Amino acid sequence: MRIAVVGSGYVGLVASACLAEIGHDVVCIDNDQQKVAALVRGETPIHEQFLPELLTRHRGSRLRFSGNLAEAGRGAHVVFIAVGTPPTENGDADLSYVESVSREVGQQLGDYTVIVEKSTVPVYTCEWVRRVISLNAPSPVDFDVASNPEFLREGTAVTDFLYPDRIVVGADNDRSASVLRTLYEPLTSGAYYTQPGAIKQPSGGADFPPPLIVTSTKSAELIKHASNAFLALKISFINAVANVCEAVGADVEQVCTGVGLDSRIGPRFLRPGIGYGGSCFPKDVLAFRAVARDCGYDFRLLEEVTRINDDQRQRFLRKVRNTLWTLKGKRLAVLGLAFKGGTDDIRESPALALVQALLREGCDVVAYDPAAADRAREELGGDIVRFAKGPYEAARGADALLILTDWEEFARLDLERLAGELKYPIVLDGRNMYRPEDMAAHGLTYVSVGRATITPLNRRAAMASSPATARD
Repeated sequence: MRIAVVGSGYVGLVASACLAEIGHDVVCIDNDQQKVAALVRGETPIHEQFLPELLTRHRGSRLRFSGNLAEAGRGAHVVFIAVGTPPTENGDADLSYVESVSREVGQQLGDYTVIVEKSTVPVYTCEWVRRVISLNAPSPVDFDVASNPEFLREGTAVTDFLYPDRIVVGADNDRSASVLRTLYEPLTSGAYYTQPGAIKQPSGGADFPPPLIVTSTKSAELIKHASNAFLALKISFINAVANVCEAVGADVEQVCTGVGLDSRIGPRFLRPGIGYGGSCFPKDVLAFRAVARDCGYDFRLLEEVTRINDDQRQRFLRKVRNTLWTLKGKRLAVLGLAFKGGTDDIRESPALALVQALLREGCDVVAYDPAAADRAREELGGDIVRFAKGPYEAARGADALLILTDWEEFARLDLERLAGELKYPIVLDGRNMYRPEDMAAHGLTYVSVGRATITPLNRRAAMASSPATARD
């Protein structure tokens, strides 16, 4: 099939590469000419596993890049709209980019085309897109509008696309649903997975072939917002539980194990820490609450999810202050600036927010992140924060080390070497990457989330904890 994807951000670029990978002819369109030129040159603008491989494999054959929607989108069987929907001041999604693309699409439609929402949008957006296209078409045109929400996690977006839990198609008639069934047939039939060179399924991934679920457009639009809001709720819930654990002297990791083994709940996203961030959860929780408000329902639970998330950062800042007494003039090593491991995205990053708070307190910050350093340098300023080339360089001579992003590399540090590099053997772990007894055994004072503070002086208490419940 001939596919046009409008937008080359995280969603659009990954979708373009993956649609080419499963056999379609794809043109990825963006109005940022510098970005298009970089993609044509072979550059990969985002840090995403397997994405450079797919771009190299299909660029110039099944995958092209263009800055001209009217020209490149002509003749497409399916046009995906994958542009940004940032939040407005009151939490509503800004749909101006979606409207702009819809106008352009309407002006150049010819034969029957399915226009697909891929951006995260509120309910009723399909109806507005349909109306805008009809108003801007030079003559009556044959088209349908459908919703196909994405459920991609940054850092694993390629495998999430190729090995999804489910594919949701919101279509209000059989014709458009049939087109999207055909588009995803290489995945739903299992044909892609037998191809030579197919991206391998990640360990612990979903069963495949994946199910394709056809719903109304309104239901599909709500599925996306409800999914992200529920995952954000799980994170805030376990962080609230962690705060109770600290108050009563319980171990949140043991609680997570006991709760997560319940098949009705599951262990995923029961990850206590400094809260969620990124381009999706904060925006989508606000947008879903705004949708409910506009429909006359006060979804107060979502307000509490956001409040707990914001408070979690402040609680961790208080941990730093309580551990070090005064912060002004303290040299702190920070590991992690991205909002999560596996990505260079710093949007709404709790790690970055904490660094900015520490700078306001007068701290001297030396930071290291495997992928997000360049983006963070632009945001923070290289003259304000020093950037190290590795974790041990960051730790050298520091009064304490803070782990703020859950990169796998940070879970495999040489603790003996780390203790030797630090001025004072203090580690504050906002992601619970280590077992307290291991830190104490290497002479480190260890402050984490939802667990007792461990120092070498109370190592016996640390050894009494169950290692089976701690995260590797």
